[in-house]
Amino acid sequence: MAYQPKDAFYHKAKREGYRSRAAYKLLELNRRFRLLRVGDRVVDLGAAPGGWLQVASQLVGPKGKVVGVDVQAIEPLGTQNVHLLQVDIAAEETPAKIGDLLGFPADCVVSDLSPRLSGIRDADVSRSVELVRMALKVACTILRPGGHFVIKAFVGEEIGALSKEIGRHFNSLDRTRPEATRKGSSEIYFVAKGFKRSVVSSPG
Repeated sequence: MAYQPKDAFYHKAKREGYRSRAAYKLLELNRRFRLLRVGDRVVDLGAAPGGWLQVASQLVGPKGKVVGVDVQAIEPLGTQNVHLLQVDIAAEETPAKIGDLLGFPADCVVSDLSPRLSGIRDADVSRSVELVRMALKVACTILRPGGHFVIKAFVGEEIGALSKEIGRHFNSLDRTRPEATRKGSSEIYFVAKGFKRSVVSSPG
C-alpha cells in the first residue's frame, strides 16, 4: 500500500499542535495501559521531532521530568519539564548522561525509534530489531524496579525471540497496534510493565 503521510491523524496533529501524528499512539497506549502518571520521570529514546515528548510532558505535569534523546537535534518545546540530549543511544556513556539530566531512576522509558527505511523489508526489520535491543539495554540500565518500557518494532521472523528477550526483564508484556498506526505498516508496539532489576544479564 502506498505511503499516505497526510491522513486523518496527520491533519488532527496539525490542528491540535502536535509535532507528529505519532503523538496519538502514545496517548492511546497510555490510556489503555496506564503508563505515565503525574510526577513521573520519563525518558523518550529517539524523540525527534518531539510528538511523544509533548504527550509525556503533558501527562507527567510540572512536577515530572522528561528527557528526550536523539542523535538529531530537537527543537526545544519551551516547557520546563522537558530536557533534550543529542547523543546516540548506542554510545556507552548515554545512560550516564541521561541520568545526569533526569536524576536516576526513570519510571518509564518510551521509544518510537525507527530505522532509516531502505525499502528492503528484511533489512528494515533487522535494523528495527537492532534498535529495539539497543533501547532495551538502555532501559534496563536506567529504569527503577517496577518501571515500564514501551518500544516500537517491525514484525518479522525475530519477533518471537525479541518478545522473550524483553519479557524476561518485566512482569508483563503486551504486543499491540495503536489506531494511529498507518495502514499497511508492519509496526507493532511492545508494552512491558514491572521491570525486574534482579535480571542481571544484558539483553541481546
